[in-house]
Amino acid sequence: MKLKAAQVENFLRAPDAKAQLIMIYGEDEGLVRERAVRLAKTVVEDLKDPFRVVELGTSQLKEDASRLRDEAAAISFGGGRRVIRIRDIGEAQAPVIADFLADPAGDALIVIEAGILPSKSKLRQAVEKAGNGMALPCYADSGRDIETLINSVMEDHKLRIDRDAIRYLVGNLGSDRMISRSELEKLALYALKEGQITLADAMACVGDSSARHYDEVVQAVSQGNVTNLDSALTRLVEEGLNPVGALRMMIGYFQKLHLVKGQMAQGTNAEQAMKSLRPPLFFKAADQFRANLNNWALNNLQRALQILLEAEKDCKSGLAIPETIAHRAMIKVAVARQKQGRR
Repeated sequence: MKLKAAQVENFLRAPDAKAQLIMIYGEDEGLVRERAVRLAKTVVEDLKDPFRVVELGTSQLKEDASRLRDEAAAISFGGGRRVIRIRDIGEAQAPVIADFLADPAGDALIVIEAGILPSKSKLRQAVEKAGNGMALPCYADSGRDIETLINSVMEDHKLRIDRDAIRYLVGNLGSDRMISRSELEKLALYALKEGQITLADAMACVGDSSARHYDEVVQAVSQGNVTNLDSALTRLVEEGLNPVGALRMMIGYFQKLHLVKGQMAQGTNAEQAMKSLRPPLFFKAADQFRANLNNWALNNLQRALQILLEAEKDCKSGLAIPETIAHRAMIKVAVARQKQGRR
């Protein structure tokens, strides 16, 4: 069985009892890990319990294909349902997973964590086609997802937060769910005595360097500056960050430009159209956004989005190196901007 992204949250609250094996996969490793923990805790609250929780490595499955079945059938000391966790699984383990789903054993909940899996992945297909398996996709957080996370963490700590602070955080979080949550927890502790989080608090406490590096790449492309793009990509890689993450952030940015430009074509002025964006633009980003609106024609924005979206699709195909695909698409869009000239 498989879920659409919009159905995942409801499933996490109340997992389908028919799904003995659940695979969480996607590009956001932190979100994959967070959801895996949530699912495991629906069966065992203390994931350090040695009698009810076991972690299997892919090397163990390779050495002994029957290990998964043996662990699933085992009875815990003291009773209670068990959880089996498998991390960083890949295509090589697809036959083991398919065999188990075809002939399951025991009642243990099996929670698997995986990275990006294209639709043709044998591992993904094995889980999606099984009546006792469930595949949950994890995509990079959108602005709305990040805002929901911000509000959730602040509510947990009974803190109020200013709108400007939320806008700043939306613009500076999101490269990884686990990192984002950690940064928000740090901010909550910082402001706990005051009971209120202001923009100054957020700026003083949270500064995701990865977001800044990603934004440098996005702005270099949107301005058609190939030299700055090469420099920004070099810094990105030196920081251990993935150009594919910048590609996804770029798609979101160009979608906003396209939306506002489309409203302007229908007679809405730029300021009104920009104010309609959700989440709103952080005020420090507004000037550059206006400049990009002036320098991009609507039809060229459509073409840029087509290039970027096709590149994202190709990154998931497994037919070429994703970083190379992302780089080529960025250069293509930047050169297209150069050809437009100033409007």
